[in-house]
Amino acid sequence: MNLYQKEEVSNIHEQTFAYLLVEEKENVLYLTLNRANKKNALHPQLVNEIAFALHYAHFNNQIWMIVLGAKGNIFCAGADLKAMIGIIEENDSTIPSPKGEVLIGELFNKVYKPTIAKVTGDVYAGGFFFLAGCNIVIAQDDIKFGLPEVKRGLYPFQVMAALLKVMPARKVIDWCIRGYNLPVKDALHYGLVSHICKAEEIDGAVGDIINELRQNSPSAIRMGLESYDHILPSASEHKYLFDMLQKTIASEDGREGLAAFKEKRKPKWTGQ
Repeated sequence: MNLYQKEEVSNIHEQTFAYLLVEEKENVLYLTLNRANKKNALHPQLVNEIAFALHYAHFNNQIWMIVLGAKGNIFCAGADLKAMIGIIEENDSTIPSPKGEVLIGELFNKVYKPTIAKVTGDVYAGGFFFLAGCNIVIAQDDIKFGLPEVKRGLYPFQVMAALLKVMPARKVIDWCIRGYNLPVKDALHYGLVSHICKAEEIDGAVGDIINELRQNSPSAIRMGLESYDHILPSASEHKYLFDMLQKTIASEDGREGLAAFKEKRKPKWTGQ
């Protein structure tokens, strides 16, 4: 974790977050995506805010675990496609820019604290960084999971790498190249989801996991997760995949796919 220094993140509760709700309670850091009006799409500043909060959790040994949730009926729609084409929404966040590129695909693995995703809405595209990155995923039983990138002239390069850590390779590739919605029960079967609950049961299920984790040594867990990080693919692989995404965006099909999405029409592919 080298995007922010320990001193920079120590005043987290004095900061203004534009797109992230942050609450610290009884050794748990609760992070809630708070951009429901934009389907919690990953605005560049939201990515910075997530990185800032995770650095705080990493450096603070009084944080024993992290719970990630989201406002609205879309947990996360993935990358902000408008931002990809240079239309970036202004905000009042006071979170400083990180000292480097934020690669969400590896960020969660370096917190070294148990991370729980409380998924109460549909997840698409880059939203799967959160599910693949968290150690435990508790999902509502009526939600959908989709990878529509290929329908936009793009490809989920980094998401593919993240999913390959928790799902069988053949299923991941099939999902990436066909771009369909995966039922939550199938996500459980293939290892993307840990538990499925009805809407009225999900808070209790998250609470049960928190109480179970409280019985275990925070330092032993921290060192165990750090050792796990050392056997994962290196950050250089995520950088390569990020560069491949930029190359795809710049292709003719990439530009056409984003234009068609913006104009709400079917794309006309050329294969270029």
